[in-house]
Amino acid sequence: MQLQWTVKKFDELTVYELYKIMQLRMAVFIVEQQCAFLDADDKDQKAWHLCGWKGEELLAYTRLFAPGLMYPEASIGRVVVAEAQRSGGLGKLLMERSILNVYQLFGRTTIKIGAQFYLKHFYESLGFIQKSDIYLEDNIEHIKMILP
Repeated sequence: MQLQWTVKKFDELTVYELYKIMQLRMAVFIVEQQCAFLDADDKDQKAWHLCGWKGEELLAYTRLFAPGLMYPEASIGRVVVAEAQRSGGLGKLLMERSILNVYQLFGRTTIKIGAQFYLKHFYESLGFIQKSDIYLEDNIEHIKMILP
């Protein structure tokens, strides 16, 4: 599948792009995972937004943070792939693109994530190492992980 990848600061996003980002995040995190939480957390304005588009459809997304904004390290968050696109390798491609974009934007730096625990092995396959005990976030088990 050929995707068009974009990476933009918040104020560079069009209204349409922002709508599609929020729509995908809500579909997965709030509806599919049944988590009642405030997704509009005032952190989007500080992030870079990596989007994987197939035409007008947003299939993959992450937000990228410079060191010092979320953690002392750079960070990748709100990792999301449209439900119909999972199990075909798009999640791995999204994370590889996210890591590459973090390095391009902020230099070769350590990356820290808050990962859903059930995805531990997936993130380990990308080189991340577990750095915390399991904790609950929005009633889902999470762990902190580092990519040195």
